[in-house]
Amino acid sequence: MEILSSMGFHNVKIGLISILFYYLQLLNYVKSEDIFTSMADIQNLLYSKKECLSMLNEYIIDEEQRLQKIRDFIKDHENLKNDDETDVEYYLGNPINAFLLIKSLTKDWKHLGTIMRHNASEIYINKIESNVFLPGDDDLNGAAVALFRLQDMYKVDTNKMAGGDISGVKTSPNLNAEQCFEIGRQSYLNEDFYHTRIWMEEALRKWDVEQDKTIKREDILEYLAFSLYKQGNVNMALKKTDELLELNPSHSRAQGNKEWYQKDLDELEKSGKKGDEMEKVNADDEYNSPEQMNYHSLCRGDYPRDTSIQKKLKCRYVNRYNSPALKVSPAKEETLNYKPWIVIYHDVLNDQEVKIVKELAYPRLKRATTFNSKTQKYEPADYRISKSAWLREEDHKVIVDINRRISTITGLSMETAEDLQVANYGIGGHYDPHYDFSRSVEKDAFNDKQGNRIATFMFYMSDVVAGGATVFPLVGVRSTPKKGSAAFWYNLKASGNGDFDTRHAACPVLAGSKWVSNKWIHERGQEFRRPCKLNPSL
Repeated sequence: MEILSSMGFHNVKIGLISILFYYLQLLNYVKSEDIFTSMADIQNLLYSKKECLSMLNEYIIDEEQRLQKIRDFIKDHENLKNDDETDVEYYLGNPINAFLLIKSLTKDWKHLGTIMRHNASEIYINKIESNVFLPGDDDLNGAAVALFRLQDMYKVDTNKMAGGDISGVKTSPNLNAEQCFEIGRQSYLNEDFYHTRIWMEEALRKWDVEQDKTIKREDILEYLAFSLYKQGNVNMALKKTDELLELNPSHSRAQGNKEWYQKDLDELEKSGKKGDEMEKVNADDEYNSPEQMNYHSLCRGDYPRDTSIQKKLKCRYVNRYNSPALKVSPAKEETLNYKPWIVIYHDVLNDQEVKIVKELAYPRLKRATTFNSKTQKYEPADYRISKSAWLREEDHKVIVDINRRISTITGLSMETAEDLQVANYGIGGHYDPHYDFSRSVEKDAFNDKQGNRIATFMFYMSDVVAGGATVFPLVGVRSTPKKGSAAFWYNLKASGNGDFDTRHAACPVLAGSKWVSNKWIHERGQEFRRPCKLNPSL
């Protein structure tokens, strides 16, 4: 704050000098005209001096207001400052906190930049923008979309989310009207008028109770009216536009929209239709397939499991392949499903190993990609929101130990397996239902030397506060992340055909930070470890 204050007063001094220089130039001009020879000219100097002093006072007031806005910015964003005692993963694991952090460094920072650019402070802005890593507009939009995804998937009420209640516990601040407006504006940019409407309605509710207004009511009304119109409620769109015009009769866009809405309403009435029949457009409309419905239910944890299947599931100690390493401490195996066979192995990674893997992966994390069968390339996709890195055995002894442990537990060879992939999910991070194995339409996804992905061994490297489960929508299986445990399943049947029941998904992370690491094991080298069967159904 001291630096900003000093910077501001330094700029005040520069401004004063500039205006005084102008004032002296004016005096020199008048002097050159022999002012002393005319009292009238001297009298006019009083008006010039008064004007200069008035300009100086306006400049000082403007500068003080500008500096106060900077002080207010610092005060408002102090809660986003991290120190050595802050649990960063816990704090930013809350998607509201993560959204506000990105917002503070995108929209809020741009607004502050406008204030600072009012004078000679450009050099300081350039220094900050050149030396500080800042998110972009795409990050702000992505964070907002993540909030919508969480809201839809976990049926979080808008009012609760805006009040800081994400997972049943208040862990983030109450949003003000401007913050709710910005969330809604981001959905508007994506032409998502359902979320625009519900967040603009929340912004209005916040505005009604705010003592110090954070945004103009007319701005909220304009977006709300248009989103209502796009959803089919022309009557309400017209009503909100009339309210806007009462506040600002000269609002040009509102005037044009009113004519537009009125014309549509007249045409609807002529055809015998009402203009207030809101289309039942909501977040679940695009998720009405049985798989998507199961996916959402499993993520929320409200999918009923058949008790006849549930009672057959077991937990046991196993050393299935008579490994000397497992004789003393056999693997702790929990069966989640028999067909396809899906199990959890508990306590297969310790905290130190997790720490090392994360430290190795973090500087290498890049946006996760998926294979596009049409372009035959790996590309980023909206249905997979995470960053990942690949670790080889040469990177650290721990990776060697992990690979050996997987082979010991599964009895499978790691010779043709892929490197260990480490993934960290972002705000609302998820991966929609997919297969790990390559299908016939995906040509050249894996080379012949490796063969297809026969099995997946996935480590959970963090506990997750809420959400983030691994689910299998076609068989109703759900696995909750638990640090140090791992999920294992065969992607291929013993015949070598893909097992389509292994289609699975990573549920959006509602609160917390989710780290996983995947070991994809391939066919080649497993011929004598998992013999092929001729029956294609097995």
